[in-house]
Amino acid sequence: MDESSRVGIIGSGSWATAIAKMLTNNVLEFNWYFRNPKHIKKFRKHGHNPNYLTSVDFETDKVNFYSDINHIVEESDVLIIAIPSAFVKNTFSELSVSLKDKYVVSAVKGLVSEENMIVGTFLNEFYKVPLDNIGVISGPCHAEEVALERLSYLTIASQDVKKARAFASFLSCGYIKTSVSDDIYGTEFAAVLKNIMAVASGICHGMGYGDNFQAVLMSNGIQEIKRFVDTVHPITRDIKSSAYLGDLLVTGYSQFSRNRTFGTMIGKGYSVKYAQMEMLMIAEGYYAVKSIKEINEKYKVNMPITDAVYNIIYERISPSIEIRLLTENLR
Repeated sequence: MDESSRVGIIGSGSWATAIAKMLTNNVLEFNWYFRNPKHIKKFRKHGHNPNYLTSVDFETDKVNFYSDINHIVEESDVLIIAIPSAFVKNTFSELSVSLKDKYVVSAVKGLVSEENMIVGTFLNEFYKVPLDNIGVISGPCHAEEVALERLSYLTIASQDVKKARAFASFLSCGYIKTSVSDDIYGTEFAAVLKNIMAVASGICHGMGYGDNFQAVLMSNGIQEIKRFVDTVHPITRDIKSSAYLGDLLVTGYSQFSRNRTFGTMIGKGYSVKYAQMEMLMIAEGYYAVKSIKEINEKYKVNMPITDAVYNIIYERISPSIEIRLLTENLR
């Protein structure tokens, strides 16, 4: 992988748009997949994504648009997947060309729920992408702040750290600082789990719990994440680093966090269905908590926050009852 590598983005949402903005600082041109050809037409006409981060303008002659996933895979050496986890399996079901020789980076913050797999494992098992050719982008980083060019930090994880560094050079710029890690499992699972913790944070916020309690919730949240990732993939990792703790904090506290927003609506008494309809965006924590709950049937990790969120969302237990019980398990 070098500066001549052709980079492609699969996804058209806010995070995909933020990544595209980062790329414009370092590559002469890149490929971009939009499922809907009408959105490509509008993009070309107006010079920005018609649906997300519309304030970010692009020089469209530097963007090669595709609405056929096979074409963008064929024309790219490096692929960045930035779509909601709920759509990953369906999107790749249309693929008929090989991914084996591509460097594939997951910017997905959820699990492939039908398989209960992180995206890296899904790509390795179903599409034979070698583990050394899989990367993960982790935060803390909200797309909205990238659009505003506010200083942000990303961690690029890959078992081949040399490839992680090469890929990081595509994203690094004046307002994006990057570091690398070899923990593809821990960073990806942590990115999933922090969304669940953010839903919990939102529920408590909606119910009127204050900052003192939120601090306790988040400190217990990082401990829960550590217990899970250390059990699922036991290696030496610093859970206090920004890829884990930092990503949790920004998702749990930020005004841009859709998972916190979703949880806040639940805490205020909205039904799950109504909250989803009101948001018009996908809160990954909704899907993640069910998958993590099922995965944890095997590992039996103590996960009181995850259990509480699951009981509220899927078992329809009253938030006031469930959170009161949770408060007795936090320290």
